[in-house]
Amino acid sequence: MTVHLPGELLRAPVEGLWVVADVHGALDKLRVLLRRARLIDEGDRWTGGTSHLVFLGDYMDRGPDGAGVVRLVRSLEASAPLAGGRVTALLGNHEVMFLAALRFAGYDPQDHYGFREYWLANGGQPLDTARLGAEDQAWLAARPALARVGRWLFLHADSSLYLRLGGSVEAVNAHVVRLLQSEAPEVWGHFANAFADRLAFAEPRGEELARRLLRTFGGERLAHGHTPVSLLLDNPGPEPGTPVLYAGHLCLALDGGLAYYEDAGFLVRLSDRGVAEVVGYAGTGALG
Repeated sequence: MTVHLPGELLRAPVEGLWVVADVHGALDKLRVLLRRARLIDEGDRWTGGTSHLVFLGDYMDRGPDGAGVVRLVRSLEASAPLAGGRVTALLGNHEVMFLAALRFAGYDPQDHYGFREYWLANGGQPLDTARLGAEDQAWLAARPALARVGRWLFLHADSSLYLRLGGSVEAVNAHVVRLLQSEAPEVWGHFANAFADRLAFAEPRGEELARRLLRTFGGERLAHGHTPVSLLLDNPGPEPGTPVLYAGHLCLALDGGLAYYEDAGFLVRLSDRGVAEVVGYAGTGALG
C-alpha cells in the first residue's frame, strides 16, 4: 500500500530521502517496507540508487529479531555508498538499555542497578544478546544521536534531552559517544532514564521547544520516532497509522508501531516541503 498525500507529493525520482523509525525487531516487516519502496531487492541488496535512508533508532526489543535488523542496517550502510546512496542509522534509547544490560552483566551480582531487569521490562529479547557480537555492539555504541539532512533535523526521541548534551550536532554526537564509553553505571542509568522522556513537543510550550532545537542544531523541521503515533494522538489501538505533523508544523512523528500491531508500520519519503510519500505495511498479512 502506497499512500500519496495530496498537495505534498512532488514530481521526483524514486531516489530521495527516506525515513523509518522504531523497527523494534520487526525484521520481516522492515524488509517488506524497503522492498515496496524499491530500496532493497529480494536478496536484501541495496537497490535504492542515490537514495538516502535514515533509521531513527530502536532496532531491537519487543519484536522477534533485533539482531537481524541490526545486521540488515549494517549491511545496507556498507553497500548503499557503492551505488551513490547513503544510510544513516541513529541511536535509540533501546540500544542504550541493551548495551547497559550487557556492559554491567556480572558487574553487580545482586543487580542493584537493575539494568537487565529494566531492559527486559521494556521488551528486551535475550536471544539478541547471544546473536549480536562485539562488532555489532561496537557499531551500536557508535551511533550518532542527531543528524541533519537538508532542511530536516533527525533525532530519535521527542525530548529536550539533546539540548543538554551540546550546542551543535557534532558536539551532541561526541558527547553521546563519551557517555557510552563510560565505566560508571550511574552515568549509564542517568542517560537511559533521560533518553526515555517523551512528548516534549506535544506539551503547551512544545512548539517553542522545537524552535529552540532547530535554532541550535539547524534545519527547518525535525523528524522523530520514540513515541508511537497512536500514543501521540491518544488513540491506542490496532491502527497502522500515518506520520503526524504537529507543533506548528515543525515536528514530524514517525513511529508507526511496527512491533505493536500486525498491520502497523510505514516508511516515509520526505521532501523539503514535508511528507512526499508514505509506504505502508497494511494488507500484507501476518508477520513471518
